Amino acid sequence: MNSHAPNMRPIIRQLDEAAANRIAAGEVVERPASAVKELVENALDAGASRIDIAISKGGKGLIRVGDDGCGMTAEDLPLALSRHATSKIDGSDLLDIRSFGFRGEALPSLGAVGRLTLTSRAQGFEGAQIAVQGGRIGPVRPAAGNRGTVVELRDLFFATPARLKFLRSDRAETQAVAEVIRRLAMAEPYVGFTLTDEDEGRQLLRVDAEQGELFGALQTRLARIMGREFIENCLPIDATRDGITLTGFAALPTYSRGAAVAQHLFVNGRPVRDKLLTGALRAGYMDVLPSGRYPAAVLFVTCDPHQVDVNVHPAKAEVRFREPDIARGLVVSALRHGLAGAGHRSSTTVATAALGAARVEAAPEAVATRAYQASYAPAARPSPQAIAASMAFQAPGFAEAPTARVEPEIEVEADAPLGAARAQLHENWIIAQTANGIVIVDQHAAHERLVYERLKTQAEARRVASQALLIPEIVELSDADAQRILSIADDLAELGLVIEPFGGGAVAVREVPALIRRINAPALIRDILDDLADQGTSDRLKARVDAVLSSMACHGSVRSGRRMTADEMNALLREMERTPRSGQCNHGRPTWIELKLGDIERLFGR
Repeated sequence: MNSHAPNMRPIIRQLDEAAANRIAAGEVVERPASAVKELVENALDAGASRIDIAISKGGKGLIRVGDDGCGMTAEDLPLALSRHATSKIDGSDLLDIRSFGFRGEALPSLGAVGRLTLTSRAQGFEGAQIAVQGGRIGPVRPAAGNRGTVVELRDLFFATPARLKFLRSDRAETQAVAEVIRRLAMAEPYVGFTLTDEDEGRQLLRVDAEQGELFGALQTRLARIMGREFIENCLPIDATRDGITLTGFAALPTYSRGAAVAQHLFVNGRPVRDKLLTGALRAGYMDVLPSGRYPAAVLFVTCDPHQVDVNVHPAKAEVRFREPDIARGLVVSALRHGLAGAGHRSSTTVATAALGAARVEAAPEAVATRAYQASYAPAARPSPQAIAASMAFQAPGFAEAPTARVEPEIEVEADAPLGAARAQLHENWIIAQTANGIVIVDQHAAHERLVYERLKTQAEARRVASQALLIPEIVELSDADAQRILSIADDLAELGLVIEPFGGGAVAVREVPALIRRINAPALIRDILDDLADQGTSDRLKARVDAVLSSMACHGSVRSGRRMTADEMNALLREMERTPRSGQCNHGRPTWIELKLGDIERLFGR
């Protein structure tokens, strides 16, 4: 019975194969980029060392994927177009998945919504071809070809025209396809990829198979895809915990982006968009990034297939870890350790931006023209008093301006990365001389980070001091929320927030962190519960404590406008070299920049 016909009993029907495939295609093939992803992953599973992709109209008109993998025989082709037929697994253990594909849905789904032609040849067999249009499978025919497989998909979604209305422009779909290829190319440095736009007749992407050991090959591949600038400003990550390994590269905090476009996460070689790993990446960069900025990183999580479930969604973009706390803790600790090991390093892009701001925007010819016109423009003859004043301006005392204090040279070790202090400008900027350039330091921002790291170390060495409430605050929660918040009571106590069960779903807040003067305990607990429900963990209270320590460091650090002696400036430089994360202040801004002599000389046209 239903609301449309209340007196009629609904009848259960068995959907035909074509309808079932079109429904499956709605989950597996969301857009042309999804189809490309499925076909390229099939090529990788076939052991291909070279994969060529061609598209037209953003993939809506044509998608062609050719590989040099193991190929298929004529008997294999009809099976390949059958639902839930796969060579990847035998079905006995759905947790022991070591391939990209395993569901056996991609090819039949694509054949149900487009015009699909499959041509393949296995080593020692004749080539064969089969075609399917809108779910109707044709006969197997002989075909010529090299070893491997070519899949050609035309008129995607012609059988379901309503889906075409939801696709974006050809340019946007092309960009999505290119992004899919880039992500897969990062995971497979020993495989060559080409992506061609047949409408424009040009290659959008080409990367040849890399050589050498894995870490070096991966570094070279990332330099090709993400740019040399990323490699120059990143840190190698390599850590293991309880059978889970994390490798890859994470960029310096000062090399941040305005969106999460440079975050690439992989689990057992599979590109994923996992909420747990994304949250761990954000937590690893906590208190070193400015507001609204995102870290850049390429991280690979490797573990036994039984420790992670990839059969969560047909698109296989989500995963579930058996021990999520271990995976998250590994990512957070490895990133924090790597950033701490970077010490005072700052990204090269900061110096590049400074040089760009310093360059004269007008062309030299334009400057010369203006100078020529000014020299010969009609003007009043200068008076003798003006001439005398101009000569007086060039007299020796002009270097003694109150905004620049030159300090006597002090002997500093030749290998000191931040060099020796030579001057202080405007009572805020320390100018240091290095072996091959100069370093400009923001004295307040640098000392603020030093004091902040010292306070955090002291706070971690002993439990954060708490303030007992005269009257405990009672927070009414559901039974499930109360159990969830009480399960992390010990962790909260380490940060100064002491809670106890108060019967039913209520909890009593007995003590709060003494550092936080005004705290809305019920609101804080509910925010922590939201984090636990969304991410499985919460750093909210620690972030609040760190924010107070950061404020204390700001007020307790060297202020702008204070004159410093040469000894004080050099002591600050040496401490920066020893202190983790001193390359950026508490708010994520750079604390120093370096200008090479060659760059400075180019500014003056030398």
